Amino acid sequence: MKRRSFLKGAAVAVAGAAAVPVLRACSRADAVPAEPDSRIAGKFSFGLGGTFTVLQFTDTHYIAGDPRSERALRCVQDALEGVKPDLVIHTGDVVFGRPDIESAMEILAPLAQSGIPWAVALGNHDSQFGSTREDMFKAIRSLPGCVNLPPKNGVYGCSNDVLTLSGAGGVEHVLYLFDSMDAVILKGEEEIHCYDYIRHSQIAWYRAHSERFTRENGGNPVPSIAFFHIPLCELSEALAAGVQPVCGNNGEPPCPSRLNSGLFAQFREMGDVKAIVTGHDHDCDYVLPYGGINFIYGRFSGGDTIYNHLGPNGYIPSDTHTAPGTVSGCRVFQFHEGEPGFRTWVRLYGGEIRQDFSAV
Repeated sequence: MKRRSFLKGAAVAVAGAAAVPVLRACSRADAVPAEPDSRIAGKFSFGLGGTFTVLQFTDTHYIAGDPRSERALRCVQDALEGVKPDLVIHTGDVVFGRPDIESAMEILAPLAQSGIPWAVALGNHDSQFGSTREDMFKAIRSLPGCVNLPPKNGVYGCSNDVLTLSGAGGVEHVLYLFDSMDAVILKGEEEIHCYDYIRHSQIAWYRAHSERFTRENGGNPVPSIAFFHIPLCELSEALAAGVQPVCGNNGEPPCPSRLNSGLFAQFREMGDVKAIVTGHDHDCDYVLPYGGINFIYGRFSGGDTIYNHLGPNGYIPSDTHTAPGTVSGCRVFQFHEGEPGFRTWVRLYGGEIRQDFSAV
């Protein structure tokens, strides 16, 4: 199932539209529990040098036994060796074919063998090739080093988790992982599928954590970053309003859900999330500030099983270049103890650094 044949350029936010979840991939209901799950998946601290480095992979689209996937595996190995991160986050579309769980085990094996803690925010393709979302997530969680917790009761999806980074004075940064799921069927439009959206129970779960961190920080929101796979409608809104990326490649329109559940508004209301980091759109790897929040794409980390037109010198139009030979990579985030902002850059397969951007 190629993403461009599934939905091309769906960027309209449909407020208040009713939707029926496609539950073949996830049997978890969207019902906010009386007591929100307060568990923390990973509690990290700054090292002796006062820095902490997070490596993001996205859209590896791996297929076990398929030679087109070889570059994805080499890319992951190269980045782990070159960056030497303190934490790795994969923002989904880990796999792109059968056998899906075997494929996930192979592409995540370098992470499991590295001794570095890591986590996954599942993508839409991760439950489209035979296994349920729960079974895929359970298999991923079984690998050494994975810090993801089991799915939360009453919270939609599987890969919703919280990670904290603390300095001498307590928690300085929070990293939220959301499961942006797969697809929904809209009532009255049964012939149309659209990408899924972050549900009410996930937002309530986030708010409970955010309120607690703010309260424990003397009423001041703790600077946070949200990681998930499918971008939000507000990114399309920003581009339509003429806002341009401050760095990076903008090779295709965003493909968010047609439904807007208000997550961006909640981030702004809580005042803690400073960046939204996604994947999904393979020809984009930019940073775009909008509404006080940085929209950030990871760098496509896959091989040649799926489209990608980010070459070594930037975006190459699809009518002049095909997928083989494009340059995969990763995105890196670096935090400094006592500072509320972060640095981020793209690292290409082979080591070249692009887009050194600082957020204050």
